[in-house]
Amino acid sequence: MQVTETLNEGLKRAYAITVTAAELDAKVNEKLVEAQPEIEMKGFRKGKVPMALLKKQFGQRVLGEAMQEAIDGAMNSHFETSGDRPALQPEVKMTNEDWKEGDDVNVEMSYEKLPEIPEVDLAGIALERLVVKADDADVDEALANLAETAKSFEDTDEGTAAEDGDQVVFDFLGKVDGEAFEGGAAEDYPLVLGSGSFIPGFEDQLVGVKAGDEKNVEVKFPDEYGAENLAGKDAVFECKIKAVKKAKAAELDDELAKKFGSDDLDALKAQIRDRLEGEYAGAARQVMKRGLLDVLDEQVTFELPPSLVDAEAKQIAHQLWHEENPEVHDHNHGEIEVSEEATRLANRRVKLGLLLAELGQKAEVQVSDAEFTQAVMNQARQYPGQERQFFEFVQQNQQMQQQLRAPIFEDKVVDHIAEQATVTEKEISKDDLQAAVDALDEE
Repeated sequence: MQVTETLNEGLKRAYAITVTAAELDAKVNEKLVEAQPEIEMKGFRKGKVPMALLKKQFGQRVLGEAMQEAIDGAMNSHFETSGDRPALQPEVKMTNEDWKEGDDVNVEMSYEKLPEIPEVDLAGIALERLVVKADDADVDEALANLAETAKSFEDTDEGTAAEDGDQVVFDFLGKVDGEAFEGGAAEDYPLVLGSGSFIPGFEDQLVGVKAGDEKNVEVKFPDEYGAENLAGKDAVFECKIKAVKKAKAAELDDELAKKFGSDDLDALKAQIRDRLEGEYAGAARQVMKRGLLDVLDEQVTFELPPSLVDAEAKQIAHQLWHEENPEVHDHNHGEIEVSEEATRLANRRVKLGLLLAELGQKAEVQVSDAEFTQAVMNQARQYPGQERQFFEFVQQNQQMQQQLRAPIFEDKVVDHIAEQATVTEKEISKDDLQAAVDALDEE
């Protein structure tokens, strides 16, 4: 077998591979000898069929397998010897298309190799970790929001007109073109005005009603309404008002705390403070991660495989196009032009992706089974009632498994780098942290 380099340009490589007819014939004979003990044929005992007859009977079938194995073997041997790692699946094609049995097999293999990643002095990287403490005002605001969810509603005096924020208890019957429709009726329904629970315009028309009133509410279902038979239709809801109730704020006391699983109000405030500071820490981590990626992007330089950059740029351009054209939900559109911005982002993503992968491999970073399972469970929650089908889909889909593992791996590599880097803490306000987070989206 002969392997000859025909292209060595940047990261691009190409090789001519020749499998001689003699090597191929030997491979066929080897496979037939291996199978001979199990073969039965009329007139011969099992395992006693002559090799010449076996070759005549099965030679053509085995020849294809032998050819593929020989080429695969040559490729694997080349990558082991050269140390090259292809960026994408190598392109392999026969160059003697008029090949016939007895001829040598000539194959051309081409690929782009992954680049050599330079060493990075992780200890020389300086990072800033933003720290935000939850002050009493933050805790009180969060506590008030909790109390809002625990508020109750009390009956009002007879003749009280409903206002925004009041709860109206009523019966209703919805009709389209004079006909009642399924799901358009209820009794003693409690609706908080201004909550946005009903379709636009419904709640506004109940402002001012009193217990005992009857009122027809005229609305139009949104064009994108979930039920196709109602989407875009005009409807009339016949409403009978049973009661108008005023909201009563929950008392900020130990009883409220117990409703949320805390022993007392002080314990609830402590839990709220911990939760808020945990949220601030998560946001600060994203800011520090962006800072780290910016440093790596600026400090580390190496040649990038054009095929990976092109594929990433096309994907980015496609995503940006759909963000600009949200009304298009399928892919039945023309070719999308790749902008300079998409190419710039693609270069950054490919570079950082390869660099983080290399650093993670050297540090032996692994995604544990428990971490992967948690990621699958988190994703499955987005499909209520179909969790089992989602789990089965993930089990059978290697690409989906990789998509779920990739962000976990990346975060663990970032944590590893941060442990080696010089990190200083800077205490800032909640508003300054929000501004830093907002700036991430603007870049």
